[in-house]
Amino acid sequence: MDWIILLIGSVCEVGWLVGMKYAEGFTRFWPTVVMLIFMIASVGCLGLAVKTIPAGTAYAVWTGGSIAAVAIVGVFLFHEPATPLRLASFALIVAGMVGLRISGVN
Repeated sequence: MDWIILLIGSVCEVGWLVGMKYAEGFTRFWPTVVMLIFMIASVGCLGLAVKTIPAGTAYAVWTGGSIAAVAIVGVFLFHEPATPLRLASFALIVAGMVGLRISGVN
């Protein structure tokens, strides 16, 4: 269950990063509020997950999942480049997350 909570935290981190883009330097009220809600939820999920998952592993998966997901969101939502090297690099991040999960640590 803690791994699911950790992945939910990664998704929430994506929410606050996208919210930050729309907040335009904290000049737009509602996007800033949404960003803060996602930020609190994201860190809260990480805090719950580290009760049973080693902190280094949890943090690596939390940030790695967010990085990969934000990259995908950036390609589709913000029309960022999807070059083969960039996509392969994100795939390596995901491979690292999977490796951490199947390493036998909780």
